Amino acid sequence: MVLGVIGWWPTGALRQPWRLVAAETAVVMVLYALWLRAGELDPFGAEGGLDRGLTVWEIEQWLHLPREQWLQQGPLANRLVLQASNLYYAGVHVPAMGIFLVWMYFRHRDQYRRWRTTLALTTGICLVIRYVPVAPPRFYPELGFVDTAVQFNQSVYGAHGAGVSAQFAAMPSIHVAWGVLIGIAAWRASSSRWRWIAVVHAAATVYVVTSTANHWWLDGAVGAAFLLPAYWVARRLADRSGRSGVVAAGVVGQDEVPAVEAVSAAVRHDVAGLPNAVFGRVAE
Repeated sequence: MVLGVIGWWPTGALRQPWRLVAAETAVVMVLYALWLRAGELDPFGAEGGLDRGLTVWEIEQWLHLPREQWLQQGPLANRLVLQASNLYYAGVHVPAMGIFLVWMYFRHRDQYRRWRTTLALTTGICLVIRYVPVAPPRFYPELGFVDTAVQFNQSVYGAHGAGVSAQFAAMPSIHVAWGVLIGIAAWRASSSRWRWIAVVHAAATVYVVTSTANHWWLDGAVGAAFLLPAYWVARRLADRSGRSGVVAAGVVGQDEVPAVEAVSAAVRHDVAGLPNAVFGRVAE
């Protein structure tokens, strides 16, 4: 609330750079709060989730994808790797996204809004689809899957019981969508050798969600696929924001708008259009 007030306080009352940082921080925090709240909702329960999970497995067999059980054989043979994978799954993806957003905002501001909007749109699409219950692989020990987190008392879900997240929300994988977004965005935005960290994070995310039996291969593929339409919409919004900033500059009769004012106008326009972009098509 305080950050929002600071970010949208009348021009001149506060220094512009701090207003922009406060406004953007408020936007991200609101989106994160909505994501947490949506994750707590479970309107359809678990009905049909086990059958749909088996359907996903059967589709993977039809597509001749590598079996997740084969991937589990590696970490299951090494206690430390297994425990590290459980911890990575449970505790890395949110902090990694926070670090990525801060880095992108301060080091690649020209591309930040596009990727932040892509993140919001992709997450929104995934949250809507996840309300259709789909069981993860760990629910099928008869198929050879092992719930590795339960095995070492590291589960955030519990043994097929209540936990911090919905149990039947395997499809699509937000973990993979976020990880792949970080990898692609960092690779496109930077030419530094450090961008390989983001690529490794994307690959590690795909590995841990599958090897711990928390997601099917197709969960990750579908989550990552939604990045394409989300990025297209984000580019359209960014282009529209840029045109609006130019028009606003002409209306007030300025020959040149300071860069910080242009960014401020673009952020406000982007935030105003975001709810329609995320929820408009769902309402239709």
